[in-house]
Amino acid sequence: MRVSEIMTRPVVTTSPQALLKDAVVLLTEGGYAGLPVVDEEERVLGIVTEADALRAMTGEIGTVRVADVMTAPVEVVSPVNDVTDIARIMLRDGLRSVPVVAEGVLVGIVSRRDVLRPFVRPDDTVGTHVRKVLTDYDGHRDRWQVDVEGGVVTVSGDFSDSAERHVVSTLVRTVPGVLSVDLRAR
Repeated sequence: MRVSEIMTRPVVTTSPQALLKDAVVLLTEGGYAGLPVVDEEERVLGIVTEADALRAMTGEIGTVRVADVMTAPVEVVSPVNDVTDIARIMLRDGLRSVPVVAEGVLVGIVSRRDVLRPFVRPDDTVGTHVRKVLTDYDGHRDRWQVDVEGGVVTVSGDFSDSAERHVVSTLVRTVPGVLSVDLRAR
């Protein structure tokens, strides 16, 4: 699964010149883990998190600018990165969110919640999406039965050859919430 499939967009951002108290309002009221700090061209300069704000609470927060407390440089990822790679980065570095950048410009953000959400999708939702993917691939011939239990997808039916089995398995794995695939010939 790719980052582009789970990232949140549009992204709520702040500027380095913004007052920290305004960024804190965005963080707390929006329930965000962090706000990317961007320039006029939407290039990521850093990120301001709740932890950054807490560290700044020792002084007069009303005059502190985001640039004074933001974390920079910041780890960024591409929309084509694999979600498991992002999860590893988050765990390794203790990050709660990571900006997503394409061609140097902010296009989304991924939080821990975004990474986890596909793995707890209801089975009926996963099944519906798998059926649609297979129907689109198969030209509406309805050759396979799809069953989902606990994120494990079982596809039963007739497969032309091992190449088609591989294609079907790969297509099914593109659906968020699929943990594994079991193909069974009838």
